[in-house]
Amino acid sequence: MSKQRYDSAECYRRFISGDEDAANQIMDEVFLGLVYFIEGYVHDVHSAEDIAMDVMAELFSRRRKYDSRSSLKTYIYMLGRSRALDSLKRSRIVGFAPLSAAENLSAESELLEERVLTSERKRIVHDAIARLPEDMCEAVHLIYFEELSYEEAARVMKRSRKQVDNLLYRAKKELRSILGDEGKELL
Repeated sequence: MSKQRYDSAECYRRFISGDEDAANQIMDEVFLGLVYFIEGYVHDVHSAEDIAMDVMAELFSRRRKYDSRSSLKTYIYMLGRSRALDSLKRSRIVGFAPLSAAENLSAESELLEERVLTSERKRIVHDAIARLPEDMCEAVHLIYFEELSYEEAARVMKRSRKQVDNLLYRAKKELRSILGDEGKELL
């Protein structure tokens, strides 16, 4: 069954015109993936949810800021990345330890993963992806899980398209090594 893609620019135009269902559609389409993406930076599911809510609030409150040169999803992920990095800077300045360092939040992280990665096959691949270096992990997540184009992922990561392509090539090679024989079936 193929996943039907929605036209984010059209959906956002409907939202600006006052269609509140369009806002719900945008939230349904990107929110969980955005939380998962941000959690990769902040390593705390609660902080990731808060940051994702802030990103969506900014999108919905500053209606005219998005100009549709990139897809709405790319724009949202760029905001999410920026907010996550700002949060990390603030926590270092203030000296807070991340909540996940103070408490064991693995059960909540697993719930989030189960919502995003529903099948066993995807969970095995996700665990292998988590063992990749951060930049490779980010590239894999944006391209394969969020279905961004190479150009969109490059904008989010602030890299060139070729650098994203090289990261994905090396990530696939590394994943084959991590997964071994089992990985031949999964990749």
